[in-house]
Amino acid sequence: MGALPLTVARSIGMVWTVPNTLIGLIAGVAGMAFGAHAHVRVRECAIVFHRFPWGPGGAITLGNTILHTGDSLDSECVTYAHRAGHAHEPSITFADHERAHVFQYMALGPLFLPLYLACGGVSVRNRFERAADRYALTGRDWWPWS
Repeated sequence: MGALPLTVARSIGMVWTVPNTLIGLIAGVAGMAFGAHAHVRVRECAIVFHRFPWGPGGAITLGNTILHTGDSLDSECVTYAHRAGHAHEPSITFADHERAHVFQYMALGPLFLPLYLACGGVSVRNRFERAADRYALTGRDWWPWS
């Protein structure tokens, strides 16, 4: 896809997922009162809030917003399958995994959260998480039904 069509597609996706992004922005701004800080990551098409004070650790994506409890999305982490003992896979980065979720949100917009929850939520069995891990490992195939 050329630069102009890709820019148009991303812009449409960002508008389509605005309701999810607003939820993330509200949470991120609330986290800033407790030490979180924000910046834009162009490659991830997202506003990232680092040192997000709530959650079990790691990151969560809401539209074009990523809430990350650590200092850098470039930190390494393991895949869901690796963590669950289903496979021995190389480390991935939070950035690559969460970028896949941003793309999923941009494609599905307000349908993302209900579909994500219907597929099992935060779990190795969730096709959205498996697709995000696959994308983080290979750089392709972020779509949950591919």
